[in-house]
Amino acid sequence: MSGAYIELFDVVDPDDPDAALIRGQLTGLPGQVLDLGGGPGQWTAHLHDLGVEVTGIDMVPEFVMHARAMHPGPDFRLASLFDVAVPESSVAGILAWYSLIHLSPADVRRALVGFRRLLSPAGVLVLGFFDSDNGVGLFDHKVAAAYRWPADTLVEELTSAGFVELERGRRQVADRPDRIYGTVVAVATKELQ
Repeated sequence: MSGAYIELFDVVDPDDPDAALIRGQLTGLPGQVLDLGGGPGQWTAHLHDLGVEVTGIDMVPEFVMHARAMHPGPDFRLASLFDVAVPESSVAGILAWYSLIHLSPADVRRALVGFRRLLSPAGVLVLGFFDSDNGVGLFDHKVAAAYRWPADTLVEELTSAGFVELERGRRQVADRPDRIYGTVVAVATKELQ
């Protein structure tokens, strides 16, 4: 499973709209950025190359080993999204780029609450996810089963976890008409929930 994922996703096209969004939101922040569920490390490496103090975290040992071997420079750690060893309210930004899609709705809620606890007030969260017009639903993903989320429903979860939505995006690509790619940028409220 991890080998297939690495082959599919271990490259960042700097001209891709996703790269522009991530660059625009997570560079220039006053502190550490976490790439949570960073897989083979491509986004961590991209941000590191832009001067961001970034740490990549994933729970798959093969991803972390690959990231360390292929992307020297940034710190890569083996850990769960639910057990990130950094102090509460100490992180300036979090990238969760399609890393929540494999979690059940209850685990997404738990992850978002944990992300809010890690972020400093006004810290930025950038999410990539599969959008849906038909409610939260499980589908067969190329690597492992995944969930689609309507953006409004995901934003409700973010709000209840202590975030305020700043912007969202939605797009389809010609070679995958069955998928709607969604993004949400949110900021942590001043007080922990």
